[in-house]
Amino acid sequence: MPGFEVFGDEERKQVNEVLDSGILMRYGFDGMRNNHWKAKEFEIAFADRMQSKHCQLVSSGTSALTVALASAGIGEGDEVIMPTFTFVASFESILMLGAVPVIVDIDDTLTMDPIAVEAAITPKTRCVMPVHMCGSMADLKALKDICITHNLLLLEDACQALGGTYEGKPLGSYGDLGCFSFDFVKTITCGEGGAVLTNNDKYAINADQYQDHGHDHIGNDRGEEAHLYMGYNFRISELNAAVGLAQLEKLDVILQLQKRNYEIIRNVLETVEGVTFRRVPEGGVENYSFLNFFLPNGELTQKVHKALSENGVDACFYWYTNNWHYIDGWEHLRNLKTLGNVSSKFRNQIQKLNETDFSKSDAVISRTISSLIKIGWTVEEVKVRAEKMKAVIISAL
Repeated sequence: MPGFEVFGDEERKQVNEVLDSGILMRYGFDGMRNNHWKAKEFEIAFADRMQSKHCQLVSSGTSALTVALASAGIGEGDEVIMPTFTFVASFESILMLGAVPVIVDIDDTLTMDPIAVEAAITPKTRCVMPVHMCGSMADLKALKDICITHNLLLLEDACQALGGTYEGKPLGSYGDLGCFSFDFVKTITCGEGGAVLTNNDKYAINADQYQDHGHDHIGNDRGEEAHLYMGYNFRISELNAAVGLAQLEKLDVILQLQKRNYEIIRNVLETVEGVTFRRVPEGGVENYSFLNFFLPNGELTQKVHKALSENGVDACFYWYTNNWHYIDGWEHLRNLKTLGNVSSKFRNQIQKLNETDFSKSDAVISRTISSLIKIGWTVEEVKVRAEKMKAVIISAL
């Protein structure tokens, strides 16, 4: 991770075909585009790769979450359960639709705790949104059982876990809907882009229309298309889709390199007393984009994280003090700081985040360090990195 490390002639070829046609938009201009339909090609290829019936490309991972929720009818006052550890896009997509984020603790998978999910369900709950952070998955079987019992939507945010699997199924294809990001630092990139996967025909049609102002995409005259429902502009461009098409062809190689580099480092750190690793649910296989490990307590973890940086070990993240990925940094959400007005009805419904006890999540995240796995490292560079990490940790412990 990420795919931009392997940009090459393949991406240039795909992009140049779009530039040569002069048609950068994914819809219309049929006679001018020399039969190049990059977004359509990507959707077909990605759905096939992910063992899903439908794929809808959009402009970002955030757009994917918004479109997925909207396609299933999530709207004002509906509650969507999400974890304390994720990217801000999770609650942004929920809030955009007037729905209410309900935030619950994580466990040692670094993803939402099914017990916390069960306890958070109310009559207004409509959706459970696990986020497969840092390359590995939530306990999907437990979450799916909960969703079946309570008739809830299971929406997988697999933006950081492309290539991982659960019970033999690609992450993002296990739930009712799955979302991906193809931004510049994801496993494969379009520069900017995202995707929604589903096997549900109705959700697929809704997603297709919602992401393009409500166009029904029937016929060959865009100006005459009907609009049964209101939508927004979350379209991907042909240029972005072209990059993604070339990147998708490289996914297997990217995953192989990630796994190789991950295993070299993990094998070294496993010899260090006091180091433990995130739990991968039974039946799950990571995509190996991050090596996530725990130290005995938060104080030591901060000390090790600082020492790693001082010793030239880059791309290690301490999420507990991160502004974007952990609830402690979401002051704007906790205090509902927005550019527009927030209704009193919404304020009364949303949980009081400044008063909610997230000590279980704190106990996990405060002990966590995540090392990004780059695919451009040589074997020798990875071995040197692993030994340096080991030495720093032993010194701190």
